Amino acid sequence: MDASVPHRPDLEMIRQRVRQKVATYKQYNFSRAQYDLLQCFFDLSQEYDTLHDIYRVCVTVLLETLEVESSLYILDEPRKTLQRVCDSLEGIPAEPQPAPAHIVLAVEPYETGNSYVVPVFRKPPKGGPFDPEGSAEPPATPQPGMSWAHRGGVMGMFEIQPLASLTASDKFFLTKFSNRIGFRLHNKMLAVQNIRHLKFINSLVLDIEHNVIIPNMYFKHLLNQLHNKISDMRNLGEVMRGVADSPGGPASDCRPVIEAIGGLHRDLMSNHQQLLKHHAHVSLFLESLFRRDHFEKGHLVLHSRRCKVESELIKPQLEHYAKRLRDREIEVEAPRDMGDEELSIMADLGLLSQVFANLFSNAVKYTAGVVDHQGRPRKALAYGRRVLPGHFGPGRSGVKFNVFTTGSHLDPVEASRLFDEGYRAPNSANQPGTGHGLSFIRHVIEMHGGEVGYEPVAQGNNIYFILPLPGAEPQPAANG
Repeated sequence: MDASVPHRPDLEMIRQRVRQKVATYKQYNFSRAQYDLLQCFFDLSQEYDTLHDIYRVCVTVLLETLEVESSLYILDEPRKTLQRVCDSLEGIPAEPQPAPAHIVLAVEPYETGNSYVVPVFRKPPKGGPFDPEGSAEPPATPQPGMSWAHRGGVMGMFEIQPLASLTASDKFFLTKFSNRIGFRLHNKMLAVQNIRHLKFINSLVLDIEHNVIIPNMYFKHLLNQLHNKISDMRNLGEVMRGVADSPGGPASDCRPVIEAIGGLHRDLMSNHQQLLKHHAHVSLFLESLFRRDHFEKGHLVLHSRRCKVESELIKPQLEHYAKRLRDREIEVEAPRDMGDEELSIMADLGLLSQVFANLFSNAVKYTAGVVDHQGRPRKALAYGRRVLPGHFGPGRSGVKFNVFTTGSHLDPVEASRLFDEGYRAPNSANQPGTGHGLSFIRHVIEMHGGEVGYEPVAQGNNIYFILPLPGAEPQPAANG
């Protein structure tokens, strides 16, 4: 190919970078073993997918090629501390361990005791202070006080032992190798974060559809009712006008019309109140699903406060589903003790309200009639709660919330999958839904440090969740 042939500017830029890299590698003058180590690292870091496996590759290639021990420390940015995530002797610790005192965050390699410690840099932005020409590699020995490190350029430290076995060439090579480690880890962490964000957004879309868009269709039903009532009132107005215009028309003929208008007025006011409550209901759900924190963090973020369970969480949702429960002839059986002894918990009001809304929505769909132990027909929804002392460990009590519905017991296989994402039992084929509601419940409850479950009981099924009581420290499940 004729090198004199003109090329597009973007291709010429890449050609220039290739020439720079070739010249740089010649200056490095790495040994054959060092080149083999780099090639092995590149190949294996692409072969393995998880961060833990890449950590293992980082320390193992040095052990197998240069016969040196090494430990990798990564900066825990929220805590501003270094954590040992892997070493060539023990592999991955069960939990990240704090770095020993001789491992400190630095922008330059240093020697300490029997160790050579090299900074691990994340990939700098294009044109950053380490690379004014767009190179993706910081210098081997950054100067103290360089702005990139102050902006978070150092993501960890790499410790190599024994120091006595390392030549000057080895030390130079290790600084370059640590750069490759940093860039690979940085890219992988970004990929993991992006995947977690995409999964969260996908789940959030399902939450919006299941908990906002589908329930919001009820507005159309209410508005249609309101339109019909207003049309009836207009027609009655025409009748009254005709009576009024009729010569000698008896005044008594107007009384039924006036009474009918009064009834319509009451109906319209009732519809209006339903609209207001439905608006408040949906607004609460919209606020809890569309928080900026959710999108910034890539997962649901709790806004917990002390909530009164029956008055703030259960009754508003029951009232929302009351007409649909009545239409299905489902009796609501409230416990006698919750009103007399109002229980308060620390919870996210919006998200936990959606938990009860999902449970009551399922009750409307799936509650079935049974015959009770006295031979009487029964079709009911019941709710309640029970304190479980020490459920989460010594001094850490929980409270179990139950939502019971009458009907046949679930098949054990179906019950085991009840809270799985997208799962719908065979008896749900004729009911609208996405299979997302119970999965959403499990996610929200686990974020509160609780747990969910199902149990067959006499005359029906009980879905429950257990939350820590205030004063008990919850252990939220990890996100992503």
